[in-house]
Amino acid sequence: MRYSLDDLIYLMRRLRDPETGCPWDLEQDFASIVPHTLEEAYEVADTIERKDWLHLKDELGDLLFQVIFYARLGEEQGDFDFHAIVDQLVEKLIRRHPHVFPDGTLRGNARQETVDTAAVGERWEAIKQREREAKARPGVLDEIPLALPGLSRAAKLQKRAAKVGFDWGDALPVLDKIEEEIAELREAIASGEADRIRSEMGDLLFVQVNLARHLGVDPEQAIRSTNAKFERRFRYIEEQVNAAGGIWSDFTLEQLDGWWNEAKARGL
Repeated sequence: MRYSLDDLIYLMRRLRDPETGCPWDLEQDFASIVPHTLEEAYEVADTIERKDWLHLKDELGDLLFQVIFYARLGEEQGDFDFHAIVDQLVEKLIRRHPHVFPDGTLRGNARQETVDTAAVGERWEAIKQREREAKARPGVLDEIPLALPGLSRAAKLQKRAAKVGFDWGDALPVLDKIEEEIAELREAIASGEADRIRSEMGDLLFVQVNLARHLGVDPEQAIRSTNAKFERRFRYIEEQVNAAGGIWSDFTLEQLDGWWNEAKARGL
């Protein structure tokens, strides 16, 4: 017998039982679970990037459990339960996919038309914008989560601003802006003012995210990929240091950099 989603919901109810539940689970609230949710999401992303399909099922289960936990907390407060979450999600996805559900119903006939990915993205954003405008005092940058990683949030802020025309036409002006920000960072470094240096460094990172967006590159994925590449090459250098029977201080930067280039040539 295989356990079902209903079994998982029941398990969560047992964990939160005031008399017989788990003490740790009973101590949790919405805010305390957030760090765990972020960690589980990153573990899913990491597993996919490593193509570790064997363990992906396990990591996805951990992430799903976060949703079940929030649903139970909502039910205890009388605000919503898991079924309400699913109902609202399905309704929203039907509304945002008119090219798949033309009559606005889940089981209705599909529209017989060809829609490319770009058109789907444009429709999705247009529908989301209408939803935002239907709310009180809508703002262009509303509902972009503060908890997102910095690079991802920067990209979303820029993308949202671009929807109303606040954007460069192509990547070349962004490159010019990067050079301008580098010059300003040099001035800040020369001043020795920590706050100014931090501010200019942030400006440089922000405009680099803008360049990535114009080039069709997800900045968060790009930096994660580069992090992994750095790890592979650095570990190769470490292997050479150990194989030589020395310690790090025995080798010059030029020697270490030579091993770096060897790792690069090996495709690491």
